Order: sequence, then C-alpha cells, then structure tokens
Amino acid sequence: MRRLTRTVAAAALATALALVSACSSGSDKSDDAKGAGGATLEKVTYLTSFGNFGRDSYAWVAKEKGFFSDAGFDVEIKPGEGTGSVIQTVVGGKADFGPIDLTGGILQLGNGKAKDFVAVAAIQQRTMAAIVSVEGKNIATPKDLEGKRLADTPSSVVRNLFPTYAKLAGIDASKVTWVNGEPQTLMGTLASGAVDGIGQFVVGQPTVEAVTKKKPVVLPYSNVMQDLYGNALITSTKLAKEKPEMVKRFTAALLKGLEYALANPQEAADILKKNVPAAVPAAAAAELQLMAGYVRSSNSGTALGTLDSGRVAKSIALLQGAGALTQNITPDQIIDFNLVPKA
Repeated sequence: MRRLTRTVAAAALATALALVSACSSGSDKSDDAKGAGGATLEKVTYLTSFGNFGRDSYAWVAKEKGFFSDAGFDVEIKPGEGTGSVIQTVVGGKADFGPIDLTGGILQLGNGKAKDFVAVAAIQQRTMAAIVSVEGKNIATPKDLEGKRLADTPSSVVRNLFPTYAKLAGIDASKVTWVNGEPQTLMGTLASGAVDGIGQFVVGQPTVEAVTKKKPVVLPYSNVMQDLYGNALITSTKLAKEKPEMVKRFTAALLKGLEYALANPQEAADILKKNVPAAVPAAAAAELQLMAGYVRSSNSGTALGTLDSGRVAKSIALLQGAGALTQNITPDQIIDFNLVPKA
C-alpha cells in the first residue's frame, strides 16, 4: 500500500482536485463513425460514475482499444456526477448508460426517489464506500468516529448509508456530526483540519495522501456490510426492453475494457491522461490497482459483471432491517437478470 500511495505523493492539490470535475478533452468522433468493416456505428452516450478518476478509466480504455467500435458503437464519454444524477440523466434520455452505486440505486428506488432504470452488470462485487480520515485524528476503529466531524455531500451514498453502517458497527450515530461539502473540495477540507473524516471510496486513498500529505485511515463499509455490491452499470428500463441485444453488446464491450484496465493499470492511466488532460496517471493507476480486489469475485471462476439475486435480496433485507427503505422492493425491480452476464 505504501508503494501505491508514494507514487502519487507528489501530486499537487489543485491537480488532484481538478481531476474530479475534469471533462473530456473531446476526441475526434469522425474517426469512430465507421467500424472496421465500414458499417455505420451506433451512437451511444456513456456517463462515468463521477468525474474522471482512474476508477472510471476503463470506459476510455474500451473506446481507445476499439472494444466499443468492434461491438458496433460510437461512444461519447461524459463525466457523471454521482448516483442520483446519473440515474436522472439516463432515465431522462440524455445518456444511454452509466455506473451507479447499486446500494444507492436501491435507496433511490426503495424510497420513491427514482424509477425506470435497471442494472445490467456489476462493476464492483463489493461496495467501496468508506469513511476516510488521516493519522493524527485518533480514529482507528468505527467507534472512534463518535464525537468527530465528518464531511460529505447530502446525496452521497456514503452519507446516506452511514446510519445503517453505524448501527451494524456499534456506533452511536447521534454522536457523529455531519457537515455539507462539495465533492471537489472534500479532500481539501480534510487536509485543512476542518473535519476529522470524509465520505470517500476506498480507492481514493492515493489521492487523499497526495492532498493531505498524511497517511490515510480507512474504515470500509464492506467490513460490516459484506453483501453490498459496489458500482453497477445501468440503463433505462425503456432501452433494456426495446434493445436487449444492443444492451448486451455494449455491456460486453465495457467489461472488456474493465478487464483490460485492471490487467494494465499504467496503460489505462495513460489512456485516461490522453483523453482527460487534468488526470494524474500515477493516481489513476494506483486507483485501478486498489479497485481490482473489489471487481473480482471471491470465486475466481465467476465472470466479471455478474449479479446474484440472492445477494441483492440480502442487501435489500439489510437496508429494510435498518429502516433505510420506505418501500418494499425485490431484486427484479432493480436488476434485469436477463441482461446480466452469466456466471
């Protein structure tokens, strides 16, 4: 871990934060208008989960390596702005696909905040949600969060899941103070000492160290909520019903990019940098190395992207038991298992 974080320790704060909101530099889409056989490619708009961090670089890999064009697609990649925004944009027809935190999607659907979307593949087999602090804050265990100040956006999955995490981890949530923060300034807020911790994904450790110049202390939610998936690829219910084969082809191409990026993190980081000038390749590569353990199933023979109905049901039950859902939902309401890659 120290080797990974040292690789990005020299990254400047401004550059690290710019990565969050960086947009595509805009590739020449005319080059993608025709496939290898001269056939016209189908235009698709894809949103990243949030910004253009290394954790989302696999989409750029799928585009750069020709996986999308080989599958018949001319893909425009745009930076997403988190689970709620990605859902709204996809359902609204302004994008065709994008990854969301699956637990966040369950919370949105189960509380009547969103509908008309379905997940068609897992990106991470375990949630990457976490509370991240730094050395010197006297935080080593979940219980140590009592009496501390944490920052995150109000709509963050990390923040919305915290009451459930607190209950399962033995934390008195009433003794934890949350303050609002913006995604692009959270790490700077932690570095300034204004808060004791922030909502973050575990793969953000290298960038946190680069910004704060301190060793991160990470409390992963997966330590107490093992059945929760991480990000999952979604599309609209309408597109899933009307073009199921198209959805399968796109999913397969994207997962091919994911597999390649995990096997070649430095090349993937360089591809991200080529398309997103504000990207920091060392940080992006480090994120991919950390993310690999969350993408791969504990069963090494299981294909990337699979989703298990039983696990999703357990996740829903866990959230219902913690009082986090106002409506009863089933796995089939949020997952189209006919489109999910087979194990």
